[in-house]
Amino acid sequence: MCTLRSSGSAAATSASPTAPAAGAVSSPAPSSSGNSSVNDIVATTWYAGYSSDFLAPADIPWGKYTQVTYAFGEPQNDGSISFEASNEPLISEFVQQAHSHNVKALATIGGWTGSSYFSSAFGSADNRTAFVKQCQSVIQKYQLDGLDFDWEYPSDVGAGCNVNTPQDTANFLSFLQELRQAEPNVTLSAATSISPFKGSTGSPSSDVSGFAKVLDYIAIMNYDVYGSWSTAVGPNAPLDDSCAPSGQQQGSATSAVKAWTAAGFPANQLVLGVAGYGHSFDVSSSAAFASQNANSSSFLPTGTKALAAYPAFDKSHQPAGDNRDEDAPAGVDQCGNASPGGFSGIFNFNGLIERGILDQNGTAASGMGFRFDSCSQTPYVYVPDNSTMISYDDPTSFAAKGKFIAEQGLRGFALWEASTDSNNLLVDSISNAIGIQEVSC
Repeated sequence: MCTLRSSGSAAATSASPTAPAAGAVSSPAPSSSGNSSVNDIVATTWYAGYSSDFLAPADIPWGKYTQVTYAFGEPQNDGSISFEASNEPLISEFVQQAHSHNVKALATIGGWTGSSYFSSAFGSADNRTAFVKQCQSVIQKYQLDGLDFDWEYPSDVGAGCNVNTPQDTANFLSFLQELRQAEPNVTLSAATSISPFKGSTGSPSSDVSGFAKVLDYIAIMNYDVYGSWSTAVGPNAPLDDSCAPSGQQQGSATSAVKAWTAAGFPANQLVLGVAGYGHSFDVSSSAAFASQNANSSSFLPTGTKALAAYPAFDKSHQPAGDNRDEDAPAGVDQCGNASPGGFSGIFNFNGLIERGILDQNGTAASGMGFRFDSCSQTPYVYVPDNSTMISYDDPTSFAAKGKFIAEQGLRGFALWEASTDSNNLLVDSISNAIGIQEVSC
């Protein structure tokens, strides 16, 4: 068994019905929900069943995490939950591996392509009760330690065709209250936007304290802040944006924590979602390179050239991402939306290394353009051969996020996704910055 603890504090323990959390870090407040104490650090990652060709359950670095969450179970129009698109036969092996390493095994319900029917599933008292029973069935069938809900997003069309109503957030809370009453001893979490759930007026809710009473924590998905939908190349996962030009302040970890805590969600129940991937953009050479690189670190890896901040890009062309993207292009999504060129443009961190864009340590290779933005604390790399700029995260940006988590007294981190790391460079960097130590194994 591997145990995680925070440097400078005594390790504590917390148990769930089937598998205790693998680690703990001290915190001043008692738990207000569920079975896990806020004395427990959350060092977690999602594991996508459809990524099993790149990382088998047995090869997950279990000793680095307190819990791992299988993605995704998708709500269906009839109120059921289906794992069909996420390699359902693999779930039992995933759970067995987790429990054999004394790590909690959770499953995520929803996701970007799986949020179409949350609104109807929670839309009436009868539907909520039926969906609670569906969730209980999933927990029992797979011997899970909890569930994570990734509704993208309440009172919003999300991918473009999601059912939604102004009452979504209130109905979501009512559902979670009923589920918590039915399952008082399991871990319940939610993956959220960088803004609090929308209220009935369509604006972010000013009071989400009710959610904190029934959820163990939320994981703020501080990524996809910039992408092909943006007006300029910007950071995928900015730590801060208050020092960026006013027109480029789209949100960040810093603003997200302020927004959620101001709305009544305690900092020690906030987990920072971090990204093991980045987005690609088609940027001309004339726009890519900087004459003066404001808001950028003076450090440049050997053989690289400084990049411009927030350059324009060609929105009509989406460059292909790494090998995974080229082998399985995005095509048309569940709402009929097509990516330009048929690609998502996603470069996973290990994919950047496999392509030789980064070296084995995660540093930009010679011949590339490079920029490390001191405001967002994130890097950019540019491939001159195909005019592709990529905004992503590396060990340096993960260390900055880990330091932020420790300084803000947050609950921990959640990495999307387990198969994106390379030689544990990312998870080790953020864990070391937080002060997490693997003290026994």
